[in-house]
Amino acid sequence: MFARWSQENFFKYCREHFGLDKLVDYFIEPVSESVKVVNPEYRRLDSQIRSSQGKLNRLLARFATLTLDAPIEPDKVEPFLQKKTICQEEIEAFQVQIKTLKEKRKQTPHYLKVKDLPEEEQFQQLSTKSKHFIDTIKMIAYRAETAMANLLRETLSRPDEVRSLLRAIYSSEADLIPDHEQGTLTVKLHHLANRSYDVAIQKLCDELNSTETKFPRTNLRMIFKLGSK
Repeated sequence: MFARWSQENFFKYCREHFGLDKLVDYFIEPVSESVKVVNPEYRRLDSQIRSSQGKLNRLLARFATLTLDAPIEPDKVEPFLQKKTICQEEIEAFQVQIKTLKEKRKQTPHYLKVKDLPEEEQFQQLSTKSKHFIDTIKMIAYRAETAMANLLRETLSRPDEVRSLLRAIYSSEADLIPDHEQGTLTVKLHHLANRSYDVAIQKLCDELNSTETKFPRTNLRMIFKLGSK
């Protein structure tokens, strides 16, 4: 159960902050012919059965209310019996209809391969290649954020603020100062509105600097600093 909660929290967070469920493009591609999908005819029959069953249930409920709790006048008995007879006939008609539909559904394959679908039911799907690639990058970004969040939890008085602090850092402007002679790229982070976060941000800078990470496709070692010092 806890594993399920963890997964739900992960997907909720990634949808909200990483756009995990957003479309990357609108390209389409053919569906593999071997993929099995619900038979459209089976779906239609199943929908008709559900609709008819709902109407039958309402008729049965109405029929149950057509009772004589007390003697009524003779001239009102005939209309009452006619109403009950009509209701009974409608019930029987729906029962026959549902039975017929169920027999048809029983003889109809539940699933079909895409290649076996009628031509008018053929369809294509959204392209997944770019989507899978971008989602992989988003997953890597989430894991990187999680690693940084674990570093900051001991520093902040409220650990639940860690990710919101990191998002604030990501969205803030920074100064980039390359130094090709020293082989460094200094990233100067600006102070946030809440200066109480400075200690946590400085700790993050120190940890990142200890990795001696080089900026992609360069030999420049990244140095993170807070403020103008």
